[in-house]
Amino acid sequence: MTASLHTIGPAPAASLDPMIQLVAADLNHVNAVILDRMQSEVALIPELAGHLIAGGGKRMRPMLTLACARLLDYPGMRHHKLAAAVEFIHTATLLHDDVVDGSGLRRGRRTANIIWGNPASVLVGDFLFARAFELMVEDGSLKVLRILSRASSVIAEGEVNQLTAQRRVETSEDRYLDIISAKTAALFAAACRIAAVVAEREESVEIHLDTYGRNLGIAFQLIDDAIDYASDAATMGKGVGDDFRDGKVTLPVILAYARGNDDERDFWRQAMAGARAEDSDLDYATGLLRRSGALDDTLERARHYGQRAIDALGPFPAGSAKSALIEAVEFAIARAY
Repeated sequence: MTASLHTIGPAPAASLDPMIQLVAADLNHVNAVILDRMQSEVALIPELAGHLIAGGGKRMRPMLTLACARLLDYPGMRHHKLAAAVEFIHTATLLHDDVVDGSGLRRGRRTANIIWGNPASVLVGDFLFARAFELMVEDGSLKVLRILSRASSVIAEGEVNQLTAQRRVETSEDRYLDIISAKTAALFAAACRIAAVVAEREESVEIHLDTYGRNLGIAFQLIDDAIDYASDAATMGKGVGDDFRDGKVTLPVILAYARGNDDERDFWRQAMAGARAEDSDLDYATGLLRRSGALDDTLERARHYGQRAIDALGPFPAGSAKSALIEAVEFAIARAY
């Protein structure tokens, strides 16, 4: 990380610990549902699903459902199955993403597609999607079903949109924000919003929680974009420069390309087309991103969306749940430091 990157963002001490402590008892129930519902008489299904689910993920999305329910003083149990459904949707998309991207590492471990192959990963992802919808139907709320099913379709649209934008260095910033709003932020938003539904709160509360989750999701993805170039494999849990080698036109690249001279733009066109994928090319690309201010500005945008997320919590009373949700935003930003 460069010194300039350290001038942006909150203190690195921000963590998910307050949220983890807040929802620990509820999360145990969620984990029990996850363990139960990923079982199958077909042994490969729990084996492959378990590899990813037990792979050290933070469970951030289901924890958001649980924390938002605590924010609203919801006394029931419905959110446990729904939080598990959220995690299944997320896990299914990861399995499919790794196949599409040809990824070899996730959270520092070999990806399921590398171990079991692409067909098995796709089909187990389909199984987890189906399990998620079973849990939604069991809940019995058409509104919950509408929110989570809509999020699932939006995620798929975002992934297809990203695929069609791959290697297209002229992709606009607006289009890229549309992509990450769909493929990442939609599930964050839905995970938060369903808490208001089960707590039977008015729609204005749903909208505030949706706004919180959506802006947090955008900030989270923008930080991922930056640290793909400005971190290391041990920190990231995946290969450094994966986005670069895959030709993913993320916000740092969009900004650097727009600000580059003719030679620099030619480099980006070649790089995103796959013709400049050596380690030395990645080093050169990272240098361009830093010199152009593209990394700093990506982090600044992440902070902007993070602040919008925090602002959306304004109407809610102070307390441990609100504090934990605010610190979750600060944690998402602090990952870059």
